[in-house]
Amino acid sequence: MLYWCHVMASESFEDEATAAYLNDHFVSVKVDREERPDVDAVYMEAVQAATGQGGWPMTVFLTPDAEPFYFGTYFPPAPRHGMPSFRQVLQGVHQAWADRRDEVAEVAGKIVRDLAHRELTYGGTQAPGEEELAQALLGLTREYDPQRGGFGGAPKFPPSMVIEFLLRHHARTGSEGALQMAQDTCERMARGGIYDQLGGGFARYSVDRDWVVPHFEKMLYDNALLCRVYAHLWRATGSELARRVALETADFMVRELRTNEGGFASALDADSDDGTGRHVEGAYYVWTPEQLHAVLGDDAELAAQYFGVTEEGTFEQGSSVLQLPQHEGVFDGEKIESIRHRLLGERSQRPAPGRDDKVVAAWNGLAVAALAETGAYFDRPDLVDAAIGAADLLVRLHLDEHARPVRTSMDGRAGSHAGVLEDYADVAEGFLALASVTGEGVWLEFAGFLLDHVLAQFTDGSGALYDTAADAEKLIRRPQDPTDNATPSGWTAAAGALLSYAAQTGSERHRAAAERALGVVKALGPRVPRFIGWGLAVAEAFLDGPREVAVVGPALDDPVTRALHRTALLGTAPGAVVAMGIPGSDELPLLADRSLVNGEPTAYVCRNFTCDAPTTDRERLRRALRG
Repeated sequence: MLYWCHVMASESFEDEATAAYLNDHFVSVKVDREERPDVDAVYMEAVQAATGQGGWPMTVFLTPDAEPFYFGTYFPPAPRHGMPSFRQVLQGVHQAWADRRDEVAEVAGKIVRDLAHRELTYGGTQAPGEEELAQALLGLTREYDPQRGGFGGAPKFPPSMVIEFLLRHHARTGSEGALQMAQDTCERMARGGIYDQLGGGFARYSVDRDWVVPHFEKMLYDNALLCRVYAHLWRATGSELARRVALETADFMVRELRTNEGGFASALDADSDDGTGRHVEGAYYVWTPEQLHAVLGDDAELAAQYFGVTEEGTFEQGSSVLQLPQHEGVFDGEKIESIRHRLLGERSQRPAPGRDDKVVAAWNGLAVAALAETGAYFDRPDLVDAAIGAADLLVRLHLDEHARPVRTSMDGRAGSHAGVLEDYADVAEGFLALASVTGEGVWLEFAGFLLDHVLAQFTDGSGALYDTAADAEKLIRRPQDPTDNATPSGWTAAAGALLSYAAQTGSERHRAAAERALGVVKALGPRVPRFIGWGLAVAEAFLDGPREVAVVGPALDDPVTRALHRTALLGTAPGAVVAMGIPGSDELPLLADRSLVNGEPTAYVCRNFTCDAPTTDRERLRRALRG
């Protein structure tokens, strides 16, 4: 039996009578879906196939051969609204197993056989072209919420991967509609309660359509993805709001999620002590007018007006989630900054939410990419150093002697579960970003190790990818899902990393694998663009080349070389890769045979290793790297 949920844990699993019944009649297995996403994926597919819906918490009853025969999501501790209690479910399942075991086994076998015959819609081996990407944009336009930003109704999740596609599509085609959807969504999120207006960083999702009230849990993956999105939005538009949010989100990750070993913890809890001993969701973050007055005195009214704190409240029991006004310019900036600083200081004295110190390889790869790029864009070497520290931890602790990642670690000790496809792909993505930012070829080399394992262990020969390695623990079905969830799918993340690696090295093998993997985007992109956003973003890079940029200078710390390098990194051409070094360097293949022009730092812009005339002029380089 498998189950996830802290609510059921407190209501049922920790109840002595229920626990005793479980221990007497079942072998209970509690699965952390963050550590074993493969197990979660397989049994979630079974639940969806059998019931037509799924979700968490998930309760699955299995035979001794791990074949599922009865499913559910949340079960209350007592009968409620027509739902049986968890104890009633346990008693019914136990009776069925004791009295009708042959019937139960037949049901379980049928479910497993049905799963084995479920076929994934795969679009062949050709990447999507102009037509499919235009259809995907049209589909997104139909689902877009023009009044509030974002897509669909409540609850609203940050559409990070879709925004990345929209920015790349705008860069390649000039589509103002794509840019407008990206800009407006980012602005509404940044001004809403889903964003922490005092300490930076994003909550998991908004329970309403207006981004006002969040589920207050803060996940590493959301903040890594959104940090990168806002940095890319600033790169495209120069938006000061995007710049501030990117930097504040990066600072939040480093300040509150970095572990003693240099990696990044998974999450901050949603709830915390409200000061009375009760754990309440949002207690750390919300404010009442009375609380503002106790901290700010005469400035409380201004703060309430600025942050949207009302007597009625926007949350529970008259409290409000802080938001930003649409027009900040009417407020005194210095006064508001003083208020923000004082409120943040007071909030730091509240009991803080707990932290999940589990270090997940894939999510740390996303954080490495975000911090490396944000640090390079905004001349923040401390952020680049934080990215290097996390990458060092991944190499030192998460990669085994064959350069295959383990999924998690904690307190400096590697876990026992093998990495899944997203771990290989997202860690490679982080290493590739570090190679572009630092000019250190070792990161490209490590990315190559990971991607060679992807080609050897995760492909089926036709271009499709599995979520687990060929030699991984055998489950009732080998999971395979190309659609995004809260993070890019392993399938399309691998396609992106393979494409970038091919652009850096000239490897036709890796480029061909990326193109084959993008076939599923050709099939699904026009139909469900919201759920394959990262695949669409990678397809934009594929159509653009992607462009390859080599910057050579007399020394890596030469200020003119660094300025030219930064200009290259700030290019908006979709998926462009950058290499930087000195002439004759063999660390990065893009630098081969690159020389200075008239003794000056020089940039080469290429597609498929066919290059334009080299330039020493930053403005000319900037024009060459516009979409």
